[in-house]
Amino acid sequence: MPAPVHTAVARRPASRAFGFSLAHLTLLDQAPPELTEIAARAGYDYVSLRAIPLGLPNEITYALGKDRALFRRTKAALASTGVRLLDIELARIYSGVDVRSYLPAIEAAAELGGAHLLCSVWCDGRSFVLDRFIELCELTRPFGITVDLEFVTFASINTLSAAIDIVSASRCDNAGICIDTLHFDRSHCTPEQLASVPPEWFHYAQICDGPANYATDEASLKSIAREGRLYLGEGNIDVPGILANMPSMPYSIELPNRDRQLRLGPEEFARQCLVTARCALYPPDPPEN
Repeated sequence: MPAPVHTAVARRPASRAFGFSLAHLTLLDQAPPELTEIAARAGYDYVSLRAIPLGLPNEITYALGKDRALFRRTKAALASTGVRLLDIELARIYSGVDVRSYLPAIEAAAELGGAHLLCSVWCDGRSFVLDRFIELCELTRPFGITVDLEFVTFASINTLSAAIDIVSASRCDNAGICIDTLHFDRSHCTPEQLASVPPEWFHYAQICDGPANYATDEASLKSIAREGRLYLGEGNIDVPGILANMPSMPYSIELPNRDRQLRLGPEEFARQCLVTARCALYPPDPPEN
């Protein structure tokens, strides 16, 4: 089904009132309660938690839907700090997946006040992908949670147009698209293409910068995405230009950088991610002459 075409509307980056989230991938070695406390001390409004494991070798997992002690500690940290849960990840669609296995994590997210579930696609077969995506939207609807499809440069759905196709065909009122500025840039999208996306499909965005010079093989792309992202304004991605073509909404800072985290420590690194994002998106007014 062709994507609906919408007339471009006046769009601008979010005001500070919409807030910033500390994405779990930025500090994945921190358990959800500790991440929440770091987010609070560093000045964030939200956290974004990886409550669904990816099944990677030597992966650190935080199964909030099954580990009740971890869930209780996370709930207590959110309550004591005032930080809110923005979203959880990652509901992958892959060959043979039973998306109902994600239900415990979805239920946990709902109880913790989360509003969004991040989804990505790692298999071919449009009919299968569309059916699983619709099923996932139906699972989350009773909880008031949206399913936000992210296109990832090295995944099966790796372009904005492919993500639009699935969300449009699903006809689900709680479906959306999550833009990750790194993957947006690496997939050679342009900000003007965002005018073809209904504004109500955007619920939050993941933001970071990336190096101007990079190899395009899969291993290199994954290396940067997982441990080599840059502060906003430090690389060559026009993050303000991308966000200016979307409605105001929360921004999740997904900025894993292994070297900087080791050098600065987790809390100071998280703080610098936020400080540089605010400076890049909300530069101070020039002094009057």
